[in-house]
Amino acid sequence: MNGVPLLCFVELLWLLMAFFLFCFVLFCFRRKFCLTLVFFSFIFVGASFRTFTPFYFLVEPVDTLSVRGSSVILNCSAYSEPSPKIEWKKDGTFLNLVSDDRRQLLPDGSLFISNVVHSKHNKPDEGYYQCVATVESLGTIVSRTAKLTVAGLPRFTSQPEPSSVYAGNSAILNCEVNADLVPFVRWEQNRQPLLLDDRVIKLPGGTLVIGNATEGDGGLYRCVVESGGPPKYSDEAELKVLPDPEVTSNLVFLKQPSPLVRVIGQDVVLPCVASGLPTPAIKWMKNEEVLDTESSERLVLLSGGSLEISDVTEDDAGTYFCIADNGNETIEAQAELTVQAQPEFLKQPTNIYAHESMDIIFECEVTGKPTPTVKWVKNGDMVIPSDYFKIVKEHNLQVLGLVKSDEGFYQCFAENDVGNAQAGAQLIILEHAPATTGPLPSAPRDVVASLVSTRFIKLTWRTPASDPHGDNLTYSVFYTKEGIARERVENTSRPGEMQVTVQNLMPATVYIFRVMAQNKHGSGESSAPLRVETQPEVQLPGPAPNIRAYAVSPTSITVMWETPLSGNGEIQNYKLYYMEKGTDKEQDVDVSSHSYTLNGLKKYTEYSFRVVAYNKHGPGVSTQDVAVRTLSDVPSAAPQNLSLEVRNSKSMMIHWQPPAPATQNGQITGYKIRYRKASRKSDVTETLVSGTQLSQLIEGLDRGTEYNFRVAALTINGTGPATDWLSAETFESDLDETRVPEVPSSLHVRPLVTSIVVSWTPPENQNIVVRGYAIGYGIGSPHAQTIKVDYKQRYYTIENLDPSSHYVITLKAFNNVGEGIPLYESAVTRPHTDTSEVDLFVINAPYTPVPDPTPMMPPVGVQASILSHDTVRITWADNSLPKHQKITDSRYYTVRWKTNIPANTKYKNANATTLSYLVTGLKPNTLYEFSVMVTKGRRSSTWSMTAHGTTFELVPTSPPKDVTVVSKEGKPKTIIVNWQPPSEANGKITGYIIYYSTDVNAEIHDWVIEPVVGNRLTHQIQELTLDTPYYFKIQARNSKGMGPMSEAVQFRTPKADSSDKMPNDQASGSGGKGSRLPDLGSDYKPPMSGSNSPHGSPTSPLDSNMLLVIIVSVGVITIVVVVIIAVFCTRRTTSHQKKKRAACKSVNGSHKYKGNSKDVKPPDLWIHHERLELKPIDKSPDPNPIMTDTPIPRNSQDITPVDNSMDSNIHQRRNSYRGHESEDSMSTLAGRRGMRPKMMMPFDSQPPQQSVRNTPSTDTMPASSSQTCCTDHQDPEGATSSSYLASSQEEDSGQSLPTAHVRPSHPLKSFAVPAIPPPGPPTYDPALPSTPLLSQQALNHHIHSVKTASIGTLGRSRPPMPVVVPSAPEVQETTRMLEASESSYEPDELTKEMAHLEGLMKDLNAITTA
Repeated sequence: MNGVPLLCFVELLWLLMAFFLFCFVLFCFRRKFCLTLVFFSFIFVGASFRTFTPFYFLVEPVDTLSVRGSSVILNCSAYSEPSPKIEWKKDGTFLNLVSDDRRQLLPDGSLFISNVVHSKHNKPDEGYYQCVATVESLGTIVSRTAKLTVAGLPRFTSQPEPSSVYAGNSAILNCEVNADLVPFVRWEQNRQPLLLDDRVIKLPGGTLVIGNATEGDGGLYRCVVESGGPPKYSDEAELKVLPDPEVTSNLVFLKQPSPLVRVIGQDVVLPCVASGLPTPAIKWMKNEEVLDTESSERLVLLSGGSLEISDVTEDDAGTYFCIADNGNETIEAQAELTVQAQPEFLKQPTNIYAHESMDIIFECEVTGKPTPTVKWVKNGDMVIPSDYFKIVKEHNLQVLGLVKSDEGFYQCFAENDVGNAQAGAQLIILEHAPATTGPLPSAPRDVVASLVSTRFIKLTWRTPASDPHGDNLTYSVFYTKEGIARERVENTSRPGEMQVTVQNLMPATVYIFRVMAQNKHGSGESSAPLRVETQPEVQLPGPAPNIRAYAVSPTSITVMWETPLSGNGEIQNYKLYYMEKGTDKEQDVDVSSHSYTLNGLKKYTEYSFRVVAYNKHGPGVSTQDVAVRTLSDVPSAAPQNLSLEVRNSKSMMIHWQPPAPATQNGQITGYKIRYRKASRKSDVTETLVSGTQLSQLIEGLDRGTEYNFRVAALTINGTGPATDWLSAETFESDLDETRVPEVPSSLHVRPLVTSIVVSWTPPENQNIVVRGYAIGYGIGSPHAQTIKVDYKQRYYTIENLDPSSHYVITLKAFNNVGEGIPLYESAVTRPHTDTSEVDLFVINAPYTPVPDPTPMMPPVGVQASILSHDTVRITWADNSLPKHQKITDSRYYTVRWKTNIPANTKYKNANATTLSYLVTGLKPNTLYEFSVMVTKGRRSSTWSMTAHGTTFELVPTSPPKDVTVVSKEGKPKTIIVNWQPPSEANGKITGYIIYYSTDVNAEIHDWVIEPVVGNRLTHQIQELTLDTPYYFKIQARNSKGMGPMSEAVQFRTPKADSSDKMPNDQASGSGGKGSRLPDLGSDYKPPMSGSNSPHGSPTSPLDSNMLLVIIVSVGVITIVVVVIIAVFCTRRTTSHQKKKRAACKSVNGSHKYKGNSKDVKPPDLWIHHERLELKPIDKSPDPNPIMTDTPIPRNSQDITPVDNSMDSNIHQRRNSYRGHESEDSMSTLAGRRGMRPKMMMPFDSQPPQQSVRNTPSTDTMPASSSQTCCTDHQDPEGATSSSYLASSQEEDSGQSLPTAHVRPSHPLKSFAVPAIPPPGPPTYDPALPSTPLLSQQALNHHIHSVKTASIGTLGRSRPPMPVVVPSAPEVQETTRMLEASESSYEPDELTKEMAHLEGLMKDLNAITTA
C-alpha cells in the first residue's frame, strides 16, 4: 500500500480496538450496572428476580422474676411486610391462648400472664418461653429463650443468733433464704424497720453487717421476707454491745469471702468481716497486688471490710485476698471470682442466593464464657445433622445438594450458662435463567468412572456430538446416593476440561452420576445416568476413647485409654506416641495393655500423647493429642551472673539472673539471699524475694566491712543449689550521689610520638561520689574516642595515635547520676624524627610529672561459643588470678557486646563474677563482637581483645514483602511474580515456595505449589486459565525451615489469548493487575460465580444475556461502518497502486523480491597482495546461501514471541524446575552481548565450519522510507531457531552491514570489508541504532548473501574454529528478517562471482605454500 491506504487501514484498526475495548469494559463491570439496567436486562431475557425480605424481631423476651399472684408481661415484637403472625412456646410446646383465661396475646405480640400460679406441686407458669413469628409463603423465625422464675415460699436456711460485740468492732447477723427471695429480704431492730447506711449494710445474701458498733446498735434483730403473700419473720436475736476492755484478743473472721460467679456488667460484693482487739484494719489484694480502694471509682470498701466491685469486667476475674491486721496479728482469707460472659455473635449468618443441587454454608461465629453451644433452626424447627445438613467448623451449617424445600429462614442459636442469643438469615433458591436463542450442546458422550476409591470417584467423558471440539464448553456433574432425591453438583474448573473428581463420598455406597454441558446459550442435554459403587473401606480400628494422662513424678507420666468402640476385629496391640512440646521429634513405644508409664522424662516439661490401635489390617485412627506436664522439682542449678554493687557505707545492691531454663525444673517462686560478714564466722542472714525479682537492696550493713553473699532459687518443691560466695566491702563514709560530680581540679597532658600521657586531680568537692573518669580524645574533636577508668586512677596513657597530629582531650568525672562538667586540653604529638622523650607541648596547663601507669591486666583468651540462635557463652581467662583461676576477692568482670549492623549500634553491658557469661536475647544469624574488662575495688582494666561469633540461623520470622504479580507481554497465560526478601530472614535464604489458588479461602494444602531454588526474586508461572482471579502467597525458607506466608495477592489473568492484546494488560476492575487483598472483614463471602463454579458455590442471579445483545448490536454497526470506509479507501488508491507495482518491477526486475528502491551498493573489496585482487561479489538470490545479517534487538522488549512450534517445545521443558528462567533475562543477555554474534564463513567448497568474530561498523545504513515494494513476500517455512527477530520492520530497515575480523595465524595479514558510508542524511533516530548479527541459516531458505570475506591460515588445513557467542532464547521465521535487505542478485551472477572467488582462493593457497 501507499500512504493513503495505510492510513485507512490504521483507522480500521482503531475502530476495531475501540469496539473490543467497549465489549471488554462492559464484561468486566457487568456487576456494577445500575439497578435500572439490571431490571431491563432481566425483562429482556425473561428472568424473574427475587429480593430478600426483611424479617426480624424488634423486641425479644428477657429473663423475668415474679412472685405468686402477680402479673407478668413477656415482651415480643417482630417486623415484616406483611405483618407476621405471633405465637408463643413454653418449654418447647405451643401455648393455646384462645381458651386460656390467664394468658393472652397483646396486640404487639407480647404475652400477658395474670395472677401467676405457683405452689409446691403446681408450677404452670414457671418455665422457658419463646416467641414465634410466621409469615405465610415466607417462613418462620423464633426468638431467644426467656426464663420466667416465680419466687417460692420463704424458707430460712440460717437465722440470726444472739451475739455480743465490743464497741468499735464489727458484728454480723445471718439470715439466708433461697436465692430467688433475696431481693425481698429486709431487717427490723426492736420490731421497727432498720435503716441501712454506710455503717450498717445488708450483704447480697441477706446477712446484716454492723461496722464500728456503738451502744445504740444493741437490741433485738430479725429479718423479714415479703414476697407477695403474708410476710415471714425469722427468729429474733439479741445483739449486745460491750465496752472496750482495753485488752487484746485474737483476730477471727466473722465472715470470709467465698468463690463467686458473676456476669460481665453486674456488681459483686466479696464479704469479709473480722473481729479482734485492737480493732483490725482490712485491706484487699488481687493476685499479689494491693488494691487501691480509695482512688478507684469501681472498687469500694464497705462497712466491716467487704469489697464491692461495680460493673464487673473480664479483667476482674482472679483470686482475691482479704487481709486483717491489728498490729499484733495478721490473718488472711481468699476467694476466687469467676467472670462469665453472655453469648455474643462475632459473625452472623448472611442471606444467600443459590440454585438447586448446589452446596451452601451459613457462617456463625460466637463467643462467650463458658464457651456457648450452637444449634440451628430452620423455619422454627430444629435442624438435625445428617448427610446433607452438617455442622462444620464447630458452628457453621452446611447444606449439601439444595432442593426447593430448603428455602426459608435459618437461625443460629448460641447458649451457655449465662444466657442465649439468636441471629438468622434467608435462603432463596433461584430458578435457572431460560436459555437464549441459539444451539444448545447435546449430551456428553462416554461418561465413565475412570478411578473409583473408597471416598472419591473420578469421572471422565468426551465432548458432545454437537460440539466435537468443546473448547468453550463447561460441564456440571450431578450426583446423588441411590434412592435419595437430593442431588448435588460439582463443576469443572475451566472451559474444555472433561474430568471431575467427586470427593467426600461414603465407602461401599452406590451413587448415580450424570453430566451436563453448558455453552453461552445455556445448559444442554444430560447424559444417561451412570451407576457407580465406591470401594469398601479396609476394616481398621477406630480411635481409642477416653485417653487421659497425668504426671506421676517430675520425670514420669502415666497414659491411660480404653478399647476402641469400632475395633473391626481383635486389637493386637497399641502404639503410644509422645513428643516434647516445642520439638518436632515424635517417639513411640509399643503397648499391649490400656495404660503405660513413661519414665526418664524432663522435669516440669510439657509432653503430648496420642494412641493408635493395631489389628490384623494395620494401624487404625489416631486419638486426639492430650498434653500434660511433668511435676516440678527443686532447681538443679544456681542462679547465674551474680554481681554486687556497693551503694554507700551501709547498703549494697545485689543482682542476678535466673538459672538456665533447662535447670529450673518448675516455676521459680522466689530467691533466697544469704549474707554474712567475711571477717569472721558470723551469723548468716537470710532474705526472701519473689520469683520475678532479680535484684535486692541489702541495707543496715556496717561501714567499711566486707560481706559475703550467695543466692539460691526456689520452687514450690524447695530450694535449689546456691551460688558461690561473692564478696564486697562497704564504703568507709557516705558521700552525696544526688548530683553529678564537679569538674576535675586539673588536667595535664604530655605528648609523645604515638601516645599522650594524661594525668589529673579529682574535683575539689570531695563530698560528691565519683565512680570514675571519662577521657575523650580525637583529632580536632574530643568525641572520636571515649575511655572510662576507675575513680582511684589519676593517669592514663592514650596509645596508637598519629605523629604530628593535633589532639583535643576532655576529662569528665561521673557517677550513677551522670557525667559532670568536662575539662579540655589539647596537644600535638611529636614527629617521627623526634626521639626526645621529654619534649612537651601543652596548652594552658603546667606540666606535672606523672608516675608510670600500672593498670590492671585485661582478661585474655576471650572466646565466644555459639549455643543457639539467640544465645552465646563468653569465656575468658584472667592472668592476674592464680593458676587454678579461682576468684577469691571482690573483683568482677564487665562483658560488652554489639553488632556492626547497623553501624551505629551501641554496646550492651553486663556484669559477671565468674570467668564466663551467658549472653541471651541476640538476633539470629548475626555477627557479634565481644570484649571483657575486669574491675577490682576501684580499679579497672582496659577492654580485652575482641572475640567474634555469629549466632545460629533460625527459620524466617517474617514473610517475603512487596509481592507483585504482572502478566507477561504477549503471553496472557503467563504471569511473572516479583517479591523482596523477608525483613527478618534470620539466615541465608535458600529458596521460596509460591502458593497459588483460585480460592483464597481454600485450605493451604489445596493450593498449587511452585518452588523457587536460590535467592531469586522473580518467577514465571505459565499455562494459567484466562480471565480467572488467582491468589498468590509466598513463603521463604532457609536451612532451618519455612517462614510465615505473605498475605494473599490477587491477580486476574487477561480475558483473551490474542495477539492484539496489549502487553501487560492490567485493566483495573477485572484483573490483569496484582494487588494485595483488601481487608475482607469477618462477613466476607466470595462472589457468586454462576454455574461454572468449581464446587457448586452460590451463584449470582444476574444474567449476562442482555450484555451479549448489546455487544452484538454494537459489533454489527461497527462492522458495517468499517466495510464502507474500507471500500471507499480502496477505490481511491487503486490507480496509485498499479503505478507503484510497475515501479517496483523496473527497479528489481521481478516483483517477488522486496528491496529498497534506493539500493546502495557497498564499495568494492580489494586485496593487494602479490598482484592478487578480490573482485566485488554481486548479490545473487542463491538458493543455498552462505550467510545473512540479522538485526539484534535493542532490549528485551524487541523480541517477538516464537511461533506455535517453538511454543510447544518450551512447554515440554517446563517440567524442569531450572527451565523456568526468565526469557526477558535471556533476551537482555543477548542484547548485552550482541556486539559479538555468531557467524560461519566458508571460503571454498568445504562445509561451512570456520567461524569468525565481527564488530559492528561505526557508520550505519539509513533507512529509506520513501519507497517500498508494494508486493507481498511469501515467508518460507521451517525457520530455524538460531537467529533473532527485531520487534518492528522500522528497526529492521535501519541496520548496518557488519565488518568481519579474523585473528591472523599467518604472517599474511587479514583483511576486512570497510564500512559503507551513508549515501545521505539519515531518516531514522540515531539514538536507537540497530546492531547487525551474522548467523548461519538453513540451506533451504531464500535469503541474501553478505559481501564479506576473510582469510585466515592460508595454505593450511582449516579445522573448525570455536565460536564464543551468546545463544538466542527464542526465534521467529528467518525470512521476516530478510524484508530489510537492501538488494538481491540473480542466480547466474552469483554463481559466476563465486567461481571467480574460488579461483582467487586457490591462487592464494598456492602462494602461501610456495
